[in-house]
Amino acid sequence: MQRKEFFVGIDVSKETLDVAVRGTLNHIRIANSSEGFKQLQAWFKALCIDLSQCWFVLEYTGGYEYRIVQFCVSKNITFTRIAGLEIKKSMGMQRGKNDKIDSQRIAEYGYEKREKIKADTAESASILRIKQLLTQRDGFIDDKKANEHRVKELLAMMDFKDNDPLIRNYNQAVAFAQRMIEKTEAALLQIIEKEAELATTFKLLTSIPGIGPVNAWTTIAYTENFKRFANARKYGAYCGVVPFDHTSGKSVKKKSRVSHMANKNVKGKLDMAARASIMHDPEMNEYYQRRIMLGKHHKSVVNEVKFKLVLRMFAVVNKQQIYVKNEKTAA
Repeated sequence: MQRKEFFVGIDVSKETLDVAVRGTLNHIRIANSSEGFKQLQAWFKALCIDLSQCWFVLEYTGGYEYRIVQFCVSKNITFTRIAGLEIKKSMGMQRGKNDKIDSQRIAEYGYEKREKIKADTAESASILRIKQLLTQRDGFIDDKKANEHRVKELLAMMDFKDNDPLIRNYNQAVAFAQRMIEKTEAALLQIIEKEAELATTFKLLTSIPGIGPVNAWTTIAYTENFKRFANARKYGAYCGVVPFDHTSGKSVKKKSRVSHMANKNVKGKLDMAARASIMHDPEMNEYYQRRIMLGKHHKSVVNEVKFKLVLRMFAVVNKQQIYVKNEKTAA
């Protein structure tokens, strides 16, 4: 671990950043902009704190911290992004809450975990763009489903002529959403094809039965092309597909279960991949059937399949080899 004298907690929001220096009462609120960062530099200078001796601990929001991360990179400031829920759970019961207090707690968290946390690297522009396009794609899919549902509801209530403006407008909205989905997917493919490293990862991931373009894009984005998570288990925990024990002494012996502190969007996409894998991959289908015959619940087994897919994704990327089917099982 890099030895740093000052741990700085930053509570991130859309328009402002609350900054606190651990072990002091020093706090400042700045704009989340280049002007705010100039103010931040002047503030540290007035405190006689060298930025090279600071470790910035940021609340990970999935987007709003982008500017402060770029600032850290430009000034060679060591930084780590931590999920807000992780910080909250680690602090136990706390009284009171506001942005200033949160920044102080983040700084304290960084100091307490200083032997375990690792310095981050900036998220590449391509990875950020992929995330933004995936969010846009999800929005268009929601719009399409909503309008299709409205058409079904209306047709269930009464008879409409084929050229009725009410139905026609909804159908046009559905067609527009579909065109925008296709346009967004084309933009995603274009980003992947432009960078050799991303293109290689995409090819490796889509060689796995059940992993299509959407899951490949999603995994590339949220693992930051397999640089954010040390191993498959850590990413599986992030996705909510790794079960954890719930036992204590002799009195508490609950079944292992997955945590609800997960990225539900990524988990949902893995669910579709798992179902496709069970249907089209003989090896995974045989595994599914065997587990069901042992009395396992359907959802539990599907979750196991999700984790097996995560393991396969990390395996092909680590080995830099496309997935090879188990010929014996497939036969």
